[in-house]
Amino acid sequence: MPSIKVHKPGLCTTVQDIGRIGYQQFGIPVSGVMDEFAFTVANYLVESDKNNAVLEIPFLGPALEFDFDVTIAITGGEIQAKINNQDVKMWESINVKKGDNLSFGSLKSGMRAYLAFSAEIDVPVVMGSKSTLLKSKLGGFEGRQLKMGDIINFKNVKVLSKKNILDKKYVPTYSHNQNIRIVLGPQDDYFEESSIKTMLENKYQVTKDADRMGMRLAGEVIKHKDKADIISDAAVFGSIQVPGNGQPIILLADRQTTGGYTKIATVIKADLPKLAQMLPNDTIQFSLVNIEEAQKEYREFYRILDEIKESFVVKPRVYTEKQLYVSKKLFGNRRKK
Repeated sequence: MPSIKVHKPGLCTTVQDIGRIGYQQFGIPVSGVMDEFAFTVANYLVESDKNNAVLEIPFLGPALEFDFDVTIAITGGEIQAKINNQDVKMWESINVKKGDNLSFGSLKSGMRAYLAFSAEIDVPVVMGSKSTLLKSKLGGFEGRQLKMGDIINFKNVKVLSKKNILDKKYVPTYSHNQNIRIVLGPQDDYFEESSIKTMLENKYQVTKDADRMGMRLAGEVIKHKDKADIISDAAVFGSIQVPGNGQPIILLADRQTTGGYTKIATVIKADLPKLAQMLPNDTIQFSLVNIEEAQKEYREFYRILDEIKESFVVKPRVYTEKQLYVSKKLFGNRRKK
């Protein structure tokens, strides 16, 4: 069976796809990739299904040995990648040969890189997903991060005959200071207007207490009218909770399904990939948009991904009637000698 051997595991390399959709009512977190843009583009570059499972690589990457031919793509945070000690580029498809060794250094910008394959990672599908939920030891490769000596099997392998390269205009840049757009709610009425103003007028710093579950911020205190607790209700990727200490927490991919802290606002879909690439000590400036603007950006996010996918499709050449007529005159009556 086609496989990859893990010689070095990296810091916390895991198998991820878009996540477990439809199980929050049973207390199962969605999980899945942190940066949907980088994940989806990686799969488009290797012409795989957009939800094909990938390796998510935070901070420091693994070293992998291939025992089969396949096409790969590396996207997300800028990371030093080499095949057989030769530098390879990100945001484009790369054909790997049997016996090749792929190695990664540490990220130069951003926090997470993604490695996609023109093949399927052969791990069990758990509740409709191959994603790893580390805290529950669920899904992925034995419910855990990769470790030295692991053998990852693959199936439905193909090798691309053409090279796909993402147009530079689509390649994101990852800044240490990000403007993050939010919509208010669902519990913004638990806060004075002055508190919302405080949140919008001040920068907040990402603390070291940040992982796939949530991101604790530090900055000006956001005061409640009365109390911070509510009857637990649904939590989404991007919910901004404010506990009693007034320091916001942004919930991320591995978030709990419900939460009992007031949620002052929610990060819009289009800005979630920015959060996924933020490092401790990076700063956030929140800006307020309305629901209509958030929906517009939502549609634009997926329109751009569709546009990228279309750019890799080989289109048949369309001939004019005149070109067809000339071609027929020149070649139509030729006989094979």
